[in-house]
Amino acid sequence: MEFGLTREQTMLLDSLRDMGKRENFKELAVQIDKTGEFPHWLMEKYAKVGLLGMTLAAEYGGEDLESLTAILAIEELAKFSPMIAAPVFESNVGPVRVINLFGTKEQKEKIIPGVCKGSLSVSVCMTEPAAGSDLTSLVTNVQEKKDHYLLNGNKVFITGAGVASHYLVYTRFEEIPGVKGIGAVLVEKDTPGFSFGKQETFLGLRGMPSCALYFDAVKIPRENLVIPPGDFGNLMLAFDIERCGNAAMCLGIAAGAFEEAKRYVMERKAFNRPLCEFQNIQFSFADMAMKIDAARLLVYRAAAGAGKGLPSIYEASMGKCFANEMVKEVTDTALQILGGYGYSVDYPLERMLRDARAWQVAGGSLQMLRITMASMIFGRRFDQRK
Repeated sequence: MEFGLTREQTMLLDSLRDMGKRENFKELAVQIDKTGEFPHWLMEKYAKVGLLGMTLAAEYGGEDLESLTAILAIEELAKFSPMIAAPVFESNVGPVRVINLFGTKEQKEKIIPGVCKGSLSVSVCMTEPAAGSDLTSLVTNVQEKKDHYLLNGNKVFITGAGVASHYLVYTRFEEIPGVKGIGAVLVEKDTPGFSFGKQETFLGLRGMPSCALYFDAVKIPRENLVIPPGDFGNLMLAFDIERCGNAAMCLGIAAGAFEEAKRYVMERKAFNRPLCEFQNIQFSFADMAMKIDAARLLVYRAAAGAGKGLPSIYEASMGKCFANEMVKEVTDTALQILGGYGYSVDYPLERMLRDARAWQVAGGSLQMLRITMASMIFGRRFDQRK
């Protein structure tokens, strides 16, 4: 097995570190958290250096790079803040990958070049008031008309809502029951009948747009069908690379917290000795390092094994589940090491801890991930309704 990075990947990480210092991303992370406003100027800057659409098809403006390269970039930027990493996440492992893999030529030509330039973005729309972990219970539906589809229903907790230009809506077709009735259509922001709820305020991830969506007899052109009913498996396969991106955010936050705590214990003294000379502190750092590296290997395995395609469900679920739990534990330990300073808003650890908690909720709960892994282990599907 090869554990080293390529020369190009190493150069990419070095350039991101230089960008972080040059643009003072540490201070930017503080400002985003305080104001709750996303710095949209990052889109143009990222587009200029080729960070947007790295994994997308070269013929439409992407770079055809492997998923692991995007995962590395997300992790590095998330050391500052997941909000600073968000554009790279959305444009490389987000719902635009569904279009890149399964969309029509016309859909790709219409959307992918804009995503690579930072002028367009795609939001995935899955969760409903009564359907989260159980996506087969979706009630948002489309009815097939003579020359279009008619979409009705609503979604909640949709990342990017109100800001994204396009929305990949997971929906039921013609009241067909169960998984066979679910597919996906593309809805543009200003389509008549499509509206947004109020922006949500969360414990962490300040600056991340999120709100409810409402579809009231929204007319969808036939050419906006991305995944027909019956191909739900393709939607979930594509979602597994997004889960790797979720896990990469966790790697970045944990590594950022680790470095902050490391810097502190090398400078702060107690009993006339640097804190790093105390055995309990050493044990804490050894434990944090092991957890981060273990999660990193699981996530990298899932992303690298997929190459330019999609990761295995088992590996993506395991990587996300482990990383989600790891980041909560590491940020909590790092905050404890800083004591009162860690709990103060003048230091980044309390923000990192708040941001860390989000990933266990987003992109599939820990419980559902474990059920998925168990299904793969036993080679059978466990019906939670029984």
